Amino acid sequence: MCGICGFAGEADARPQPDVLDRMCASIAHRGPDDQGVRIANGVALGSRRLSIIDLAGGNQPIRNEDGTLWIVFNGEIYNYPQLRPELISLGHEMYTHSDTECVLHAYEQWGADFLSHLNGMFGFAIWDVRRRELTLARDRMGIKPMYYTRLGRRLVFGSELKALLAHPGVPRDIDHAAVADYLSLEYVPSPRSILKGVDKLPPGHVLTWRQNDGAIEIRQWWDVALDSSEEAPEPDLDSCAADLRAALKEAVRKELVADVPIGVFLSGGVDSSAVAATMAELTPGNVNSFSIGFADRSFDESGWARMVAERLGTNHHELVLEPHMLFDLVPKVTALLDEPMADASIIPTYLLSEFTRQHVKVALGGDGGDELFAGYPTILAHRLAGYYNHLPGLLRRRLIPSVVDLLPVNHDNLSFDYKAKRFVGSAHLDVADRHRRWMGSFTPDEAAGVLAPGVLDTQAPDPVLAHLAAQSLREPLNQVLYLDMKLYLENDILAKVDRASMMVSLEARVPLLNVDFVEHVARLPLSVKLRRLNQKFIFKRALRGLVPPEILARPKKGFGIPVARWFRGPLRELLLDTLSPAGLARHGLFDYPRVEKLIQAHLQGGVDHRKELWTLFIFQRWYDTWIAGAGRSPMPEAGSQNGRSS
Repeated sequence: MCGICGFAGEADARPQPDVLDRMCASIAHRGPDDQGVRIANGVALGSRRLSIIDLAGGNQPIRNEDGTLWIVFNGEIYNYPQLRPELISLGHEMYTHSDTECVLHAYEQWGADFLSHLNGMFGFAIWDVRRRELTLARDRMGIKPMYYTRLGRRLVFGSELKALLAHPGVPRDIDHAAVADYLSLEYVPSPRSILKGVDKLPPGHVLTWRQNDGAIEIRQWWDVALDSSEEAPEPDLDSCAADLRAALKEAVRKELVADVPIGVFLSGGVDSSAVAATMAELTPGNVNSFSIGFADRSFDESGWARMVAERLGTNHHELVLEPHMLFDLVPKVTALLDEPMADASIIPTYLLSEFTRQHVKVALGGDGGDELFAGYPTILAHRLAGYYNHLPGLLRRRLIPSVVDLLPVNHDNLSFDYKAKRFVGSAHLDVADRHRRWMGSFTPDEAAGVLAPGVLDTQAPDPVLAHLAAQSLREPLNQVLYLDMKLYLENDILAKVDRASMMVSLEARVPLLNVDFVEHVARLPLSVKLRRLNQKFIFKRALRGLVPPEILARPKKGFGIPVARWFRGPLRELLLDTLSPAGLARHGLFDYPRVEKLIQAHLQGGVDHRKELWTLFIFQRWYDTWIAGAGRSPMPEAGSQNGRSS
């Protein structure tokens, strides 16, 4: 696991080692163990290494036998123990025992098809000296990030946006279309970033830059195929569950490869419990589990995590969070985000990662289970909307909305009034529009209202509609699952886990998103994932006898913080200061009277605007740090700098 960065230009371009050093320093948190660079023939490659495999010999950049191929790599290849002997048998010579070197020789052996041979999470760059081509690639699900921009015929890339911002040629112009997407979705979906001209390489894509003319080519090499599930017959449930459990065990087994201690995040939910239980089955008595508890009981799951840990016999570690521990970190963690992302659970995710890093260097988590097995409350809401829309019009349009409007505001986590109001307000819309509204903060009309005049670009493509157009699914709920994987999972969940864990130099792995497991689940019909109103039906059946039955029976609970209460309490002054008229005037993107109206309505307690205000709050914190403040974030200083080659 590492952070990578670099730039490429004409072969006779003057070397810029100081620029590469600054880029590497900006992502030192991703790899505190070593720095390696190479500058030659107009191409600069940089790596910050978090050593997990081949601790002594895996420093980067890594070359092939004759130095005609060079690679910097971020991630892990889980099938490298099988790839390495296969490549050696084909005549390749290896000078390390790292997975990174296997990627380079796979490129050399199989050419354009080499990515299909890799099972792992990754973002990497390969410089081919003979072809004079630089290849950037990203893993199938988007677990690891990759940013890039073109500066004329030159290319600049990095694992995080802050690496590109350390390059003097990269402008900091805000993309107004990206701001509109952010307000609607709470993140900026790939391929855009928040900055104009800077893009994210989408998952399952590869980019090739040619030195002779500076041209780039981007192609998709993998996508999740849910369409096969729509033709799949109803399986025998017992056989299906047994096969699924075997696939889970194999996915977890693959992702236990490491030369350092490994732990597991344990929330007490179905997915993390499934991963922890499988680890305990594979390595009994040798599992370190980690969880955090909350003083606010509506957000706390620590009791469930403790119960699972006791049943499984893990070495359990628990950190109980007092309110001040969380809101004291809000300014720090939000300033570390070099691209705005309005998922408040990044705060506890950061604290869990920091706590876990005190004991282990790698942790497995349960992310991805909700997207694979229809586990989100919104999926159930979509199914219920089908019934709701068959009610008589008088009930739907007048009686039920008027009753729901009378529900008192409750600031608990996912409170009934909050869910009911969002459901009733959007149930009548088509699948794409209601899903956007249920998952995001601002409706399109609300976003247009809060943006200053002239900011909104009505010609920008809609990312939700673009993803729907890219697939041929007939079943609306399969379309929702696809949207969740292509939008929310990549740009929110995985980005949050990557940034929060790497801020403290912890490698987070997601075995439920191992390609073999994903492709197995993708072939299953929707009817075994969502059985009437029973979510994760076949997954829970597969986990019988492995995960405590109480966990399988309990409802889903999100991993969040009490933002609604904090904005009316300990974060009130920070909210008012951050979203002040002077603060918003620095960029002129938002209409202050509209923002003030949202703030006052929330502070008075009659309306819950937690999502809208947090979204605006995070954007302004990002702007103040990375644009107005030119990136002066509280990131730790870079560590050692070794391994220069030119």
